Amino acid sequence: MKIKEEKKSAYDENLILLRAYREGDREAGERLAMLNAPLVYSIAGRFSGRGADMSDLIESGNIGLVKAMKTFDFSHGCAFSTYAVPLIFGEIRRFLRDDGIIKVSREEKRLSALLLAERERRLSSGEDADIASVARAIGISPQDASSVLFASSPVRSLDEAAYDDEDGATLGSTICDEEAEMRQFDRFALRMAIEKLSDEHRRLIILRYFRDLSQTETARILGITQVKVSREEKKIIEILRRELS
Repeated sequence: MKIKEEKKSAYDENLILLRAYREGDREAGERLAMLNAPLVYSIAGRFSGRGADMSDLIESGNIGLVKAMKTFDFSHGCAFSTYAVPLIFGEIRRFLRDDGIIKVSREEKRLSALLLAERERRLSSGEDADIASVARAIGISPQDASSVLFASSPVRSLDEAAYDDEDGATLGSTICDEEAEMRQFDRFALRMAIEKLSDEHRRLIILRYFRDLSQTETARILGITQVKVSREEKKIIEILRRELS
């Protein structure tokens, strides 16, 4: 109970200080920065041992914290610290990238290429392409696979598009976006529904909607006619619609 009260107190104090800072109270801003200094130190500590001084990492993290203080949207209804974390991470990674300190080993690059190639092969053949299955196929653990893919992924900007659709949402706007959580839930529900399909139906739907192949291309891969693909596709969509309703 005491822990919950402490967390609530920190949450409330952050918002009170943030509102005062936005109204021009510099002392409130300094107090807010001090209150969240442990968060910056904790994140900066994750990047220690990469050739950069801890003081530089903390300074970069503080830049992200200040950005969060200036851009936090009270209407989102989430904790300030939740919003600040990706901005702090982003500034530290940007510093390491620009300073040439982020380096990916040859082994990580090799494993990343193997992972992506195996995932591509599985998607093309309609096999399971989750990270655990792909990692197992090349002989490493899912944890190692996640680490390799993270290390080899490019630094992303919060101004980048969050989704492939045209709704205009950016990565930054989804940090505390309730609609983003609903979209994530919808994707999870769809994935569960697809996993309940037969192997043949699952392969067809993956080729058509995840690989974006035409009905003719899908028919050639599956060894059936285009008419059969069209008929089965309608059947699958109806099954998924019932499952998700």
